[in-house]
Amino acid sequence: MPSFDIVSEVDMQEVRNAVDQANREASTRFDFKDTGSTIEVTDKELVLHSSTEDRLRALYQVLQERLVKREVSLKSFEAGKIEEASRGAARQRLAIRAGISQDHAKRLNRFIKDLGLKGVSSQTQADQIRVTGKKRDDLQAVITACKGEDFGIPLQFTNFRD
Repeated sequence: MPSFDIVSEVDMQEVRNAVDQANREASTRFDFKDTGSTIEVTDKELVLHSSTEDRLRALYQVLQERLVKREVSLKSFEAGKIEEASRGAARQRLAIRAGISQDHAKRLNRFIKDLGLKGVSSQTQADQIRVTGKKRDDLQAVITACKGEDFGIPLQFTNFRD
């Protein structure tokens, strides 16, 4: 029986590359001179540092441009509030969202069921969703419909088996 998986993953190597490019640009651009603007990467978040809120927003914009060029979805990041750091500096945390949460899984399963395709079913498996069906064309219709809908998270369709 044909099946595929719906997942939400972030390519951390591409994120690191985008952060490196943004840091390099911040160190060479004239408007970032002596602002101490940097971006740090951890497994679960990115931390932006700068001397003022304006420079922090500009640094965030540079980071977004680099992420888009490297084809990393901006939906994968949840921006936190801009915080006061030491000596009047500003800091912002960007949480990295990977995997499909229970709420998103429920919405996706309901959406697939509401499509009304005969013989197509979906089930949640940890942080991914397995979709099975009798016909390959029905599964491709599910993929097309899911791509057309905005669920607030980036979706990838993997492991398509006939």
